Amino acid sequence: MPAQLLLNLFIAFLWMTLIDEDELKFTTFFAGFLVGIGIIFFMHRFFGTQFYLRRLFKTIKLLFIFISELTQSSIVVLGQILSPKLKIKPGIFKYETVLKSDVEVTMLSLLLTLTPGSVVMEVSPEGDTLYIHAMDVEQSKAGLIKQLKNFEKAIMEVTR
Repeated sequence: MPAQLLLNLFIAFLWMTLIDEDELKFTTFFAGFLVGIGIIFFMHRFFGTQFYLRRLFKTIKLLFIFISELTQSSIVVLGQILSPKLKIKPGIFKYETVLKSDVEVTMLSLLLTLTPGSVVMEVSPEGDTLYIHAMDVEQSKAGLIKQLKNFEKAIMEVTR
């Protein structure tokens, strides 16, 4: 991926020099960058990796999934906090993940910890099991598992 980006920047600068304008313009650089994207898109199979903008789009998708889950869990936690009587039952449950690498498991743990109402307390030494503390285990466990599945799918799209 970094090689494709560097090649794209090189094509953009080469485009700027070949256009031969009196001054450097951003529009000329941007046009060269777009030409480079087209060239690299048609030639990316020779690099042996996927097209680098595809990973960027998957990363943006992961960001939007995180923002959506953050908003939903914030509303649920806010509703629980503002209720006249606290009817929550905090607890810990075990979740076995399908993610393999340390980076993927760390990313999943951080994304889940950043959403309100849940904290990853421990990761097993093998890295395949998470121990999660939830603010209300009885009502939010199903939602948390759905949230974890969404994060896992998006993380695998970004990292693999």
